[in-house]
Amino acid sequence: MKVTDFAAGTPSMAPDAYFPGHEVAYGIFVDRFGNVRNQFTVDCHGAWDGKTLTLKEHFTYVGGPNGQPTDREWFFHRTGPHAWYGYASDVPDGAVGEDSGNGFHMTYGYDLHTSAAGTTHVHISDWMFRESDNAVVNHTVFSKDGIDLGSAQIGFYKK
Repeated sequence: MKVTDFAAGTPSMAPDAYFPGHEVAYGIFVDRFGNVRNQFTVDCHGAWDGKTLTLKEHFTYVGGPNGQPTDREWFFHRTGPHAWYGYASDVPDGAVGEDSGNGFHMTYGYDLHTSAAGTTHVHISDWMFRESDNAVVNHTVFSKDGIDLGSAQIGFYKK
């Protein structure tokens, strides 16, 4: 799948078109065996100043955070007409993304906190699809050494 497959989709999923303002998200993490391992909500506040999109996320986990961070602050910059670079304190090498129509794809490395092993460095492939002015569907795959470890399904809604 390529993000350009969604070029004709509307409305725009460019991060600066959707994330400024207040969003709430609801999600689940499913392991590679199909088991729901975590449920969570995310309270998001975004601001776009014409150069930088700042996105503050606060995660609340059902049954506690299991050692995972509960807050993240992203900073995104346009690097081309549809290209993005983002970084957060727990995304040491940054993230690269591309928007096209109602789709957005971003990849990055992340030190995933696990209850059993402490942390594991994983690769994240994050797909977002804007379904309406107020709603985004997000599908994220977590992998290590080419093996899928699990995925997250998240629905974002404008407040």
